[in-house]
Amino acid sequence: MPVTVLRGQIVDIPDHSIYPGEITIEDGIITAIHPLREAPDQYILPGFIDAHVHIESSMLIPSEFARLAVVHGTVATVSDPHEIANVCGLEGVQFMIENGKQVPFKFIFGAPSCVPATAFETAGATLNVADVTALLAQPDIYYLSEMMNFPGVLHNDAEVMAKIAAAKAVNKPVDGHAPGLRGKDAAQYIAAGISTDHECFTYEEALEKLKLGMYILIREGSAARNFEALIPLLNDYPDHIMFCSDDKHPDSLLLGHINQLAARAVAKGIDVFKVLKAACINPALHYRIPCGMLQSGHHADCVVVNNLKEFKVLQTYINGELVAENGKTLINSVPSDTPNQFNCSLKSVKDFMVAANGSAPLNVIEALDGQLITRKLQAEAVISDGHLVSDIPNDILKIAVVNRYHDAPVAIAFVKGFGLHKGAIASTVAHDSHNIIVCGTNENDMAEVVNALIDCQGGVSVTDGHHTRTLALPVAGLMSNHDGYEVAAEYTKLDQMTKAMGATLESPFMTLSFMALLVIPSLKLSDKGLFNGDTFTFTSLQG
Repeated sequence: MPVTVLRGQIVDIPDHSIYPGEITIEDGIITAIHPLREAPDQYILPGFIDAHVHIESSMLIPSEFARLAVVHGTVATVSDPHEIANVCGLEGVQFMIENGKQVPFKFIFGAPSCVPATAFETAGATLNVADVTALLAQPDIYYLSEMMNFPGVLHNDAEVMAKIAAAKAVNKPVDGHAPGLRGKDAAQYIAAGISTDHECFTYEEALEKLKLGMYILIREGSAARNFEALIPLLNDYPDHIMFCSDDKHPDSLLLGHINQLAARAVAKGIDVFKVLKAACINPALHYRIPCGMLQSGHHADCVVVNNLKEFKVLQTYINGELVAENGKTLINSVPSDTPNQFNCSLKSVKDFMVAANGSAPLNVIEALDGQLITRKLQAEAVISDGHLVSDIPNDILKIAVVNRYHDAPVAIAFVKGFGLHKGAIASTVAHDSHNIIVCGTNENDMAEVVNALIDCQGGVSVTDGHHTRTLALPVAGLMSNHDGYEVAAEYTKLDQMTKAMGATLESPFMTLSFMALLVIPSLKLSDKGLFNGDTFTFTSLQG
């Protein structure tokens, strides 16, 4: 690799200084940093790191995710392969690792801790203690992924505690996931050795966990957005805050990544060095990422930006290799396998019909824009020919989950917040077990989009009652192995079609994918029925 010399305003985060200088890079390593009298009016800083993301939620395989992310100065991600593990088990995790190695990008993968996430849904695989221990022994696995089973931690569940112990035994961090956990329960959860949480949605909750020694990840993804609530904490806790996206659909990844959060934080008047600690340094230190921090002798993982307000990325370097320049990726696509698991029959309209239990009120899921949590509502049942149907004027729509791993009765409930006035949308990206989830105004259109996904073995689909459009996701029903920019363009067309049908949510497909996420309160739907996330029990559709 030839010698590279970068000149500009060097941002030394540990020293809290900015000065004109030049950086010499040889064989991927920074070999010298020299001050200059003057240098170009551009800023050189360490690359951005997403401290918690499910690559699968971008609908792109790791190599394609990297192609889009480097344009925004991202050089590494702390990546939980939990989604593909729920579909394909260990084979899926290994696919992510091997595909990620095909491109110049630093994917820091974890060992999924909760596969399946709960016993109240059907997943495609199980990772037991032995599986997790074997993964943690691999050098390509850096941490134990988010421990979503916080009740298991609080009740000292043997399997849960054994997985945490396995991570401690090899000195690897344990990620947390404990939305709303407070007081003695939060203290007990943290004392078990769990070091992070990306699920805080109030300032008070995050502050309490910070005071107990936890690292708080400020999340701004396509569905869950907690930046505004939590960003003031960065002023007082700059060493214990990181930025993450958690879940980011391809259209929003086209627009920006962690660089956007840095710009928003600086615009709020937060000291730029505190911001860059959260965006570039803290994740590298906590997860022991082999990522350079703009120091002599470090890997040359750095970005050149126009200024320290907009953070428009001019160049991105990973291990000294120029991987993006002026908004263009320089990483080539690579061929990919398509591991998957899909085994269900086509569905009929009758599969989406449910008999009314008299006139008892409906228990309704209320979807909240920008949040993973939902509310529990009750609404008057609308009945046609003895069956419960959508109440379109009041935005009470039918929602269903179809088991994709084997034939089983369809689980049906009702949801408020999507706003559709015609048609239906469906997806096999449905956290955490990734069965088929569908929301619609009528049973015919629901059957139409579900069968479109069964035909292509996974993807996202929308129909307005006349025209159906589908984006196939052949890798586990979660990701496409096609060009990431083409996938993003097709997804944008589906999103626009959905909004033309009345959808009011900013990211309707992403929000739909979380309506089956049982570990987040309050009311959700699994393939086995309507589920109360507050009590961790099934509940009735009416009454």
